[in-house]
Amino acid sequence: MTKKEILQKLMAIKAININTTELYTWASGIKSPIYIDNRLIMSYPDLRTAIAKEFVNLIHEKFGDDKVTTIFGTATAGIPHAMLVANLMQLPMGYVRGSKKDHGKQNQIEGVYQAGDQVIVIEDLISTGGSVLDVAASLQSVGVKVLGVLAIFSYQLPNALNNFKKMNLNYYALTDLDELVNPDHNLLTFDDQKIVLNFKEELNNK
Repeated sequence: MTKKEILQKLMAIKAININTTELYTWASGIKSPIYIDNRLIMSYPDLRTAIAKEFVNLIHEKFGDDKVTTIFGTATAGIPHAMLVANLMQLPMGYVRGSKKDHGKQNQIEGVYQAGDQVIVIEDLISTGGSVLDVAASLQSVGVKVLGVLAIFSYQLPNALNNFKKMNLNYYALTDLDELVNPDHNLLTFDDQKIVLNFKEELNNK
């Protein structure tokens, strides 16, 4: 699928929401005209499989077939996609919690891994990249090599690019905000395109 086709499918299931009059509140407290809920993908078997296949294609393209030893997901949004990708590639899979459990073995990293493993981390959405980079840092702290990060959607904010550069990591997304507001795609009205672009510019200046 092209980036535009992915966007069309996400909009069809209302995983991408635009409301320029009643703004959405992100977890960070930011008021936004756009809200992405990629968790809805799990309810659509054909789409979740197609997304997983696109991730596999991206892994082959960017990292090669013989380098990746394990697929890791972020908790919780990246877990189902990581599982599907790992199943397609017949690779081990794990996930990383935001913090250690307060009971049992008190694990933060779940799954079988060892120092020297070369892994891909899968996230559903990248804004500043903060949470997924914390996951990458947790893996690196136990000797695991993070080859890169994949996401379904990226806001393409300069902060994210800078944060990934600081950790010397690359990230790739199946689709992104620039594709969404591309006037040639006619996915948004002209007024909505303008408002979303203004919102992105405001975030870039913060």
